[in-house]
Amino acid sequence: METPNTLQEAIIHFSDPDRAFQCAINLRWPNGIVSCPRCGSEKHAFIKTRRIWECYGCKRQFSLKVGTIFEDSPLSLDKWMCGFWLLCNCKNGVSSCEIASSLGITQKSAWFMMHRIRKAMHDESITKLSGEVEADETFIGGKARNMHISKRQRRITGTGPKDKVAVMGILERGGEVRTTVIANRKKKTLQAEVKKHVEAGAALYTDALLSYDGLASKYAHQVVDHAVEYVNGRIHTNGLENFWSLLKRGISGTYVSVEPFHLYRYLDEQSFRYNRRLGMTPKTRFEAAMRNVAGKRLTYNELIGNGAATTH
Repeated sequence: METPNTLQEAIIHFSDPDRAFQCAINLRWPNGIVSCPRCGSEKHAFIKTRRIWECYGCKRQFSLKVGTIFEDSPLSLDKWMCGFWLLCNCKNGVSSCEIASSLGITQKSAWFMMHRIRKAMHDESITKLSGEVEADETFIGGKARNMHISKRQRRITGTGPKDKVAVMGILERGGEVRTTVIANRKKKTLQAEVKKHVEAGAALYTDALLSYDGLASKYAHQVVDHAVEYVNGRIHTNGLENFWSLLKRGISGTYVSVEPFHLYRYLDEQSFRYNRRLGMTPKTRFEAAMRNVAGKRLTYNELIGNGAATTH
C-alpha cells in the first residue's frame, strides 16, 4: 500500500483506521509477521475484528503496538502518523503545544508522543565516517536575560559556558552527521569520540582547540585557527557550523527551552532530518522513521527520570 506524499494527503489517508493500520504493518513488517514480539513463536493467528494476533506459543495476544514506541499508548494510529509526518519534515521542529492543538490532544500527551518519536529517530549506525570529516563542539543553553528570575537563579551559577551543555558533532562531508552530549571538552573526551566514529586515515578538520592535538598520528589532521581565519582551502568546519545553526534555530525558535536531561533526543531529531535532507522526500523520511519503531519502547517514568536510565 502506497504512503501519501504530502501532509494534506497524509491526513486524509490515515483518517481511515484500516489504511493507517495496514500502512503501519507494512512499515514494521515489510516481509510479513514472522514471529511473536514477546516469545518469538512463528505460530499465530490474526483476529480481524479486533486487529490483534493470538500467539500459539506464549498463549497471549499481541497487537501492532507491542514492542514499539506505540506500546500502551491510547492514541490512535492516525494521530501517531500525523505526528511522525510533522516531526520528520518540519525543518525547525514542531512544538508539543502545536502538535496538541493540531491533533486535538493534551500538551502532555503531545510532549510524550514527540519524545517517543525522537527515540525512533535515533540512528544506530556503527559504520565509521571516512573521506573528509569535520569535528567541532558547541554549547547549548538559554540566555540569562530571557529567563524568568526563578529559573535564572536555579540555572545560572557562573559566567561563560559554565551553565551550558557541551555538545560534539562529527560530520562526513557529503555524508551524515553524528552528535552527542559530552561531559567536557577535555582531550580524553573529544579524542575518544573521534576515534569511535572516524575511520583511521581519514582527512580530519578541526579548529585550534588544544584537545585535538595528537590526532595527526592516526588521521590526516589539519587545523583552522578561528582567531585568524574561518576557511583555508579545504580546511574548515563550516559544515558543522551550518548544522549548529539549524539546531540552535530550532531550539530557540521552536522549543524555546530544552532541559539538559532531554537534550540528546533533540540532537537525534535534528540529526535525523539533516542526514536525510538530500535525495529524500517527505514520504521517504516518514517511512524511514516509521520503520524504526520496533524495540524502542519508552515509558513515561523513564522519560522523566523515574525509571531506568535512558541512554543511546
